[in-house]
Amino acid sequence: MSHRPSSGLAAVSTALLEMSRQLEVRDVLKTIVASARELLDAEYAALGVPDDHGGFAQFVVDGVSDEQWRAIGPLPRQHGILASMLHKAEPERLADVREDPRFEGWPAAHPDMSDFLGLPVRDGDETIGALFLANKRCPKPEGGCGFTEEDEELLSILAQHAAIALTNARLYERSRELTIAEERSRLAHELHDAVSQKLFSLRLTAQAAAALVDRDPARAKGELQQVAVLAAEAADELRAAVVELRPAALDEDGLVHTLRTQIQVLDRAHTARVTFESSGVRALPAAQEEAMLRVAQEALHNALRHAEPERVAVSLVRHGQGALLTVADDGKGFDPRTVRRAGRHLGLVSMRDRAGGVGGALTVTSEPGRGTTIEMEVPGG
Repeated sequence: MSHRPSSGLAAVSTALLEMSRQLEVRDVLKTIVASARELLDAEYAALGVPDDHGGFAQFVVDGVSDEQWRAIGPLPRQHGILASMLHKAEPERLADVREDPRFEGWPAAHPDMSDFLGLPVRDGDETIGALFLANKRCPKPEGGCGFTEEDEELLSILAQHAAIALTNARLYERSRELTIAEERSRLAHELHDAVSQKLFSLRLTAQAAAALVDRDPARAKGELQQVAVLAAEAADELRAAVVELRPAALDEDGLVHTLRTQIQVLDRAHTARVTFESSGVRALPAAQEEAMLRVAQEALHNALRHAEPERVAVSLVRHGQGALLTVADDGKGFDPRTVRRAGRHLGLVSMRDRAGGVGGALTVTSEPGRGTTIEMEVPGG
């Protein structure tokens, strides 16, 4: 009697538990693909989530290196065998996908594939993804497919639960987006109430000073002193409002998860490859976590807007009782001395202030044509 079904069901159970732990859509997709590939012992696995324009909003692969993926090029379109899985409810099990008439348009750098198992991921009547595996690691019958009916059944079970996990993750992300939108609206009202009146007073006082400069210099000087006081008060109000708005995701998820989520968004939004790695980081005091997040955001903004990089690598690792953040890009770099002389700081002063404010230190290394590396170290608690 074969023990494969029980071991297969145990593997499905493990995969389902792992999927249930993920809340972000991309993390769920990665878990589904990795679980499917391991469960069916395939060389390659992929899952595509369609958009409304004939392409894929997201396409996650497992078994393909980063270098191979970059060589393959843009995300695939919804054609050929992929379109079939999106528009048909039935699985596709093929002995050699290359001989199927729908096999077309695959990039030259795409890995070579033979036996193939694919099926739609469906939420009710809606197809929300296409899941497929290729190159079963087993002896194949002559002219036959390495994937079996049992494989197809196990993958169907996984796909049904994957649809639930993916739908839940989407609902979670929408909830987060609504929370962020509400928080932004609240901040806008606070900024308006706290700062606008002082700015209005500042403008009137400056106008009065300008009118008095020629005929009453002494009074004009007094009005200018009042301008300085009002400007300082406005700056304090603004700073208090911004500092009070600690990111909700940071409170709920911690620094590592928040950074990973934001970097995934940047990776999708920019042509540069933006990656994140983390190792051994423990929870830090709230002020240190917020300072590290802000520095990371500023450094990423500078790299993606000004450095024209091909790759930006972010890492967060344990360092003694604290942590070390590194943001390194391979962009055009700059001479820090020239930037200072020109009165342009690229946010460096702000980043150093944030680091110093929590007992940390910031190091900036850059040369023209050799990229930029920013490191921030905090002591922990």
